[in-house]
This record gives sequence, C-alpha cells and structure tokens, in this order.
Amino acid sequence: MSKRTDELILNVENELVPVFRRMESVENTCMKRVLSAFNNNRIAARHFNFSTGYGYDDEGRDALDRVFAEVMQADAALVVPQLSSGTHTIFTVLSAILRPGDTMLSATGRPYDTLVEAIGIEGYTPGSLKDFGIRYKEIGLCENGSIDSEALRDALDDKPRIVYFQRSRGYAWRNSLLPSELKPSFDLVKELSPDSLIVVDNCYGEFTQENEPTFYGADVIMGSLIKNPGGGLAHTGGYAAGRKDVIDLVANRITVPGIGREAGSYPGGYLPYYQGVFMAPHTVCQALKTAALFAGVFEKLGLETMPSSDAERSDIVQALRFDTKERLIDFCRVIQSVSPIDSFVAPEPWAMPGYIDEVIMAAGTFIQGASVELTADAPIRVPYTAYIQGALTYSHGRIAAGSVLEMMMK
Repeated sequence: MSKRTDELILNVENELVPVFRRMESVENTCMKRVLSAFNNNRIAARHFNFSTGYGYDDEGRDALDRVFAEVMQADAALVVPQLSSGTHTIFTVLSAILRPGDTMLSATGRPYDTLVEAIGIEGYTPGSLKDFGIRYKEIGLCENGSIDSEALRDALDDKPRIVYFQRSRGYAWRNSLLPSELKPSFDLVKELSPDSLIVVDNCYGEFTQENEPTFYGADVIMGSLIKNPGGGLAHTGGYAAGRKDVIDLVANRITVPGIGREAGSYPGGYLPYYQGVFMAPHTVCQALKTAALFAGVFEKLGLETMPSSDAERSDIVQALRFDTKERLIDFCRVIQSVSPIDSFVAPEPWAMPGYIDEVIMAAGTFIQGASVELTADAPIRVPYTAYIQGALTYSHGRIAAGSVLEMMMK
C-alpha cells in the first residue's frame, strides 16, 4: 500500500471512530446474550458430538436449537445443517406455513433475485409456491425506502396468510430496514389481520443491531449459517426462530409430519455451529467496520454509496456505484486478488442459476459462498452497482479497501 493510500485510509478511520465505537457497543450487547444462552443451556463438550441414522435423543442438536432460540430472542428455533443456503431456508419456511389458496404478501417489494422463481413471481417453475396454488402479492417501498404503511393497510384487507419482510437490501438501492423500524408495520399487521404470520428474511442482518426482529413481534425469522450467525465457521446450514407453533410446522417440513424435530442426525458434528454462533457478534462487527471503511473511501473519491459511512446499519452489505461496467468488473477482480483463497482467479460475469442478469462474484472464501467472509458481487446491469459484504477480520477488510483505492486512483 502506497503512502498516499495509507494516509487516506487513516483519515477515513479517524473520522469513523464514533461509528466503530457504536458498532462495538452492539457487539458487546449481542455477545452477552450469546454467552448467557450457552451458560443457561449448560453447553458441554458432549454437545459437539456427531450423530447418525435417525438421530433420536441427539443432545447436540437439541441444545443447539435452544441456544439459537435464546440468542434470536424467540420461543423456539431450528438449526439445520442440511439447509444449503438462505434461499433454501426461506423457501422451506414458506412451504411449511403456506397451503393451496393462501396468499403471501411481501411488504418490502420484490424479494431477492433467487426467490423470484421459487415463489413463482415470474414464469413457471415446477415445484414453486405458485405451482402449489399459492398466491403472491407485493407492495413497493416508499421513495425514501421505508414501508408504505397506507398500502400495507389496504393490502391487509385480503387477510394474507404470510406478511413477508426482507430486512436486507438485496440488489436494491435502498437502506436495509432496522428491526425497530419494522415494529410499526408488525403492529399494524397484528391489529388489522391478527391471523397473518409475520415472516422476516433476516439474512445479512443478525447481530448488526442489539435486538432481532423477533424482539419486536416477528413470528418467525430465518437466515443462512454461512452468513452472520455462523461466524465464518459453520460449513453450511440454515436456521429458523420464532413462535413454537410455527417452528413446529417448519420441523415437520424438514423431516416428516408427526416426527418433526424428534429425528434428524448430523454425522459432521456440531462444533462449528456452537463455535460459530459464539464468534458471530465479533465477526459481524468486523464486517460492519469493513463496510463503513469502504463507504468512507468511496465518499472521499466522490462516488455514490449506500448506506453512508456514518449510517446506522441493519445488515453487513455495502452498495457501491461505478461509472462503467469495466470499472465494476475491475473492482470485483481486486477483491478476488486480495482473498486468501483463489487469489489468482479473475472472476467473469456469468449466468448464475437463480439470478435474472449475469452476475460477477468475487468470492475467495474458505466456505464456498460464505458472504460473512469478504466477498463482492454485482448484477451486470445499469446502474453498475457492486455489493460488498463480510470480512472475518477488519485488518483483511482494510487491506482490501487499500487495494481498491489504489486501483481507483490510477
């Protein structure tokens, strides 16, 4: 890193000191809750053991579920290594709750790209929710990125089975939604359509705030363990947490109705999941600091960022805009070049399954697709916007920011 680059990075860091202190305060609050959950459930070395076959009386599985329930401020939880991604987890939860003829209402606009086919919003895909006779409706966000309360009020006249909220921005140019900002909408749902279930896609958002959406009234939240709550250590998996009766529905979908969570083995052992959630508040704090640093650097260059470097954050994602497609691709290649894994690879845009546009991804990660590790991805469409997230350590994120800065100043 050149002297000029190092000085600019130091200037940004000095300006971000109050922001970093705020992030560390959130980390401390979340860490206390995680540690309390371990202590209250008397976690011991035996809980790390593997299980096989039916998995009856699997102490490690059952205790891990209880830990996650407490950590996620919920009545019950499921931690399922067999869930391969956030999309897989979300679809499993939706499928567990919805029945033919039900309506799913998205209160935060179009969901993440990978859910479009799974829900059946566009086209026809066998096995989608639409294929099973489930209706989908959505209301867009207001221009300022907030939930349209009046539109939500009108939409609740149809008494949807699920009112769905996506906390993170996905590929939208908007701020992520703070759990506290969601509470008025949750209250509105409970007032006007009390039988509707509030379902929140919590991906990228865990531990970025002191409280999760369940604290404010969500009936179920769900996410991926190779994002925030796995702490960079979980090899795979997803979780759902919320009301016990709803979690029981999900358990019946994951295994078999009538058996639910009584069965389900995992021969890999549970150590990475316990250790991952223990590390998660700190790992997320490292990712948040990295995101703020990237925003600050881009602001110094006069480029557009979302959110701003000093913003209160509800996810680990930082959106950065570029003038040209070529600059966007160069950015992703720099991120790849400073990755610990596959640093020698030059990423190219490609037609990634589940996405509408070609996507370029920089992902030199220890766990494939783990976006709590430093990664960047972007759909190849105007305006050219990259989404960077993660960093197991801030020092790695700082090195990456410096490398990007040097590329941008050439």
